[in-house]
Amino acid sequence: MSQETTRRLNIVLYSDDVTVRTHVAAALGTRVAPDLAPHSIIEFATGPALRLYVDGKARSGDHEIDLFILDGEAAPEGGMGIARQLKDELFNCPPVLVMTARKEDAWLATWSRAEANVLHPIDPFTLAHTVADLLRTSIARIKA
Repeated sequence: MSQETTRRLNIVLYSDDVTVRTHVAAALGTRVAPDLAPHSIIEFATGPALRLYVDGKARSGDHEIDLFILDGEAAPEGGMGIARQLKDELFNCPPVLVMTARKEDAWLATWSRAEANVLHPIDPFTLAHTVADLLRTSIARIKA
């Protein structure tokens, strides 16, 4: 295996609600699929803290982010606005998954340029399957 496939994958999770963060982390466990490396989840409760982390990683280049999971229902700053900002500002932005409250909000996830969206309340199987697909995309992007 190459170094890209054996290193720990890094998922950035943003939600102002600790319960949402806990449910997402529990649903994902430490590995979402047998063909993927184990992952770490880096949690953020505020948009400014997430941006500070991302800006620091972009400058230092010491830590790859493989996926963003953003809560579209977070307050005062929703994950869809953050998703759009990440896509606008990060060169080769990793895939983004947005969690929305209603099926009808899928168009907002598309506006935010997220590659996928899942609905609240979180279905662990749907979330794990979606995350696995997005991580495979991220790994393929890194290898290219």
